[in-house]
Amino acid sequence: MKPQTRRRLNDLIETYQRTTEVMEHGAAKAVKEDGRAYGGFIRATKGKLQEFISNDLVQVAWNVELAKDPKRLSINSDKIRIPIKPEYIQTIRNRAIKDYILTNIPRYYYGLSVDKHVFIDGKMLLGIECKAYTENAMLKRILVDFHLLKTKVPNLLCYLFQLESQLGGDYSSEINNPKGSYPTHTLMSYFPGLDLRVITLLPGERKVDQPINKAKHFKALTIDRLEVAVESIIEGFCECKVA
Repeated sequence: MKPQTRRRLNDLIETYQRTTEVMEHGAAKAVKEDGRAYGGFIRATKGKLQEFISNDLVQVAWNVELAKDPKRLSINSDKIRIPIKPEYIQTIRNRAIKDYILTNIPRYYYGLSVDKHVFIDGKMLLGIECKAYTENAMLKRILVDFHLLKTKVPNLLCYLFQLESQLGGDYSSEINNPKGSYPTHTLMSYFPGLDLRVITLLPGERKVDQPINKAKHFKALTIDRLEVAVESIIEGFCECKVA
């Protein structure tokens, strides 16, 4: 990795550490002053932190490590319209319902997005779901969302960036090429061609009773895991044959 890349990744580590350190205080303040739920505040803050980290990793990969024009890169989470399938309409036995749908067909769509849509030159190449942690019940929805997105963007490369893992297996211990877990691969097997790339930034399986926002359960974010994430993004750009 280039020295500038390492500087940017060290900045991310500092941001993560500062945010985690003040998270508990922020939650207590939100509960006291705004009546917000403690758990909801913590989850939202961790989610925003992971989105910030993921966004910056993409920029580091493109702007710094690959030294490409930043103006060619754009990242958003705008809803993409997934239209109703014509084959489904033909299976509807109630004629009145079928006719009503056909009459109002422009209104039949589902607005869908994942956390980060990555575009180069206006073409969507990567989709990144950002999670504070993931367990397999959550993974089912992630797989369905990516499956639907790929009906609109067939060559989309799909990523899951998580702070902690609750998927089982070695996702939280193996940095390079984790073998995964039995239930996770079983779920993935029902979505052929999706090839979800799972990047876990913190070591050790998530434990519900050991939240990382508590000082005694804090987990350090290390540069080696961030470098793996950057390398994975670069590989994605290369697979897409970005010039």
